Amino acid sequence: MNFLNGVFMAHIKVAVLVGSIRTASLNRRLANALMRLGPSSFVFEEIGIDDMPFYNADLEASRPETVRAFTDQIRSSQALLIVTPEYNRSIPAVLKNAIDWGSKPTTENVWRDLPAAITGASPGAIGTAVGQQHLRQILAVLGATVMGGEAYIGFKRPDLIDEDGHIDDESTRDFLKAYMDKFASLAQRLLRK
Repeated sequence: MNFLNGVFMAHIKVAVLVGSIRTASLNRRLANALMRLGPSSFVFEEIGIDDMPFYNADLEASRPETVRAFTDQIRSSQALLIVTPEYNRSIPAVLKNAIDWGSKPTTENVWRDLPAAITGASPGAIGTAVGQQHLRQILAVLGATVMGGEAYIGFKRPDLIDEDGHIDDESTRDFLKAYMDKFASLAQRLLRK
């Protein structure tokens, strides 16, 4: 049995989207750390977003297989974790493209009613604050329930989180653990309704 704060939690399938396609991505390291810190009730599935063509309504009549596979994976998930860098005070094009494919056609919007947590890492002082704000607006318009609270991780030291998701700093680890526990509580509460 899985318990969080004394409350039984059923297994929850969480789709994980990483907004960076860089090989040595800080955000992939952060995603790995969050998956390690997530409660045992979460079953994580990282879903690739870099193999879909740019959204084009002309392709709707015969969607590419990569798009069908992506939307099927999101549709089969019960919650969503997005870990993304910030590009020019917004989100990367590859992430926006995935969101656009998942939102069409509107009657089959895969984001609607999905509990979501968003975070990101950057070497800069404000982390990914502005990009996350933009992402929060997009997901809200599409009907996702985005968790309140913010988690902006500044990678002032390159070894803060290693490739496998081990966190070198105890206060960062505690902060992210609390963030994931809060996400689990939100997902469980929304899925009970």
